[in-house]
Amino acid sequence: MPLRQGTTFSDEAVPDIDPTTTAGLLTERLQAWKHAVGYLEDYIGAVEKIHKAHSKEYEKVLKTISHPLKEGAHFDQGLGGVAGFFENMRVNTQALVNSNAETEKTIKGTVLPIFERLHKEIKAKHKEVSHGAEKGAKEIEKARNNTQKHIELLGQHTASFESTGGKMTPADDPYVIQRQVFYRLNHQIIEENNHRNDLINVQDSFQAFEAHVIQTIQSGMEAFNQVAGGQAEKTRALYTDMLGAAQRIPGDFEWNGFKTREGHRLVDPNDPPRSIDAVTFPNQSHSSTKPLVEGSLERKSRNKLSWGTQSAYYVVTPSKFLHEFKDDDNLRADPKPELSIYLPEAVLGAPSGEKFSVKGKDKSKSISSKLAGSSELAFKAHSAADAQKWFDAIRVAAGATGPAYESQPSSVSDTPVKVEKIDTSGQEAGITGGDTVSSPTAISPAISRKDTVKEEKKEKESSPAEEKKAAA
Repeated sequence: MPLRQGTTFSDEAVPDIDPTTTAGLLTERLQAWKHAVGYLEDYIGAVEKIHKAHSKEYEKVLKTISHPLKEGAHFDQGLGGVAGFFENMRVNTQALVNSNAETEKTIKGTVLPIFERLHKEIKAKHKEVSHGAEKGAKEIEKARNNTQKHIELLGQHTASFESTGGKMTPADDPYVIQRQVFYRLNHQIIEENNHRNDLINVQDSFQAFEAHVIQTIQSGMEAFNQVAGGQAEKTRALYTDMLGAAQRIPGDFEWNGFKTREGHRLVDPNDPPRSIDAVTFPNQSHSSTKPLVEGSLERKSRNKLSWGTQSAYYVVTPSKFLHEFKDDDNLRADPKPELSIYLPEAVLGAPSGEKFSVKGKDKSKSISSKLAGSSELAFKAHSAADAQKWFDAIRVAAGATGPAYESQPSSVSDTPVKVEKIDTSGQEAGITGGDTVSSPTAISPAISRKDTVKEEKKEKESSPAEEKKAAA
């Protein structure tokens, strides 16, 4: 255990113990308490600043939801819905702003002064002890110096007593000096005992003072807990209220309200689904959209290496086109003509039984049309009547008058033969022929190609003879 050197003096007249040792220890202890309380002041002051900053930060948080909801008409504006939930968040966040500001003011005005006053008390106690000890130490030091001076004087005169044979002045008599030493030593001891008693009183008061310090710290922390802890509980309660506002919204509340408000704009599940057959659009029934004739036909392939026929869907339109499609389905794929022949520029072969032909240029701008150019297409209908119907429709679309050339019945793809050479200055294209045909059933009889060639030769030979007669 450490030795107690501050409160016990030795038997020497002038001890070597520093009379300020105990006082220094006690003042150092008070300094420690002062610093401890100063730490608490700094801590609580920092918490006070935090709540002040929190108040400002929560103002920033409030700004994030201060504006009304975008597209807010989609939410029920009454309580119990999403709009009410956001209003609850605004109110509670504003309460967080206010409560943190109030907590900052309460800590600054109520809690922090407790520790500031305690700090001042400790500082005053420290000053009291240090000044009292310093004053007592000075008195003791002065008394000890006087005692030491007379003790040294006594030693000088006792040493000279033998050499002088006892002959001395009254002032130098060792007896007198000894009594003077006792007088000064008594004064020194009185000062030392007074200082000792003062230190004992200070030590005894330290227990009560430190108890007071601790009690003050406890009361300050209790006040701090009520303020800061109450703020924490209030924060938790506000967030819990926000959670409750969200949890109280029924899952179908907003949807049911939305259906009530906007039901006239929503799809009625009881309404039957739309059908393309019931849909109408502008110019749907315009005369230019009605085909003159349509149906499936068989056509010999334009590929010379192919010997078969292929079936497709054909349409003659008022725009005077003969279109070929894969089928008559308008829904499965975007219908685009595989083949398009402009009939006024085409040559039509008269039907032969179920067969007829059309010679013209494909204008569909497909790859096959660019490769094929003009070609003759040999068709085969389901019956002779169907073939005649197609012929009549194509003839009307072409705007032709007169007989057509007739395909030989030997093959669908036989080369058509012209009936005769006719002046066609009155028509641009179409069915060739001399006489006007009133009905497809009254087509003029066909003539063989050999007879046509002979007649052409006769006309060429007769032309020079007529020119000579005219010259004569």
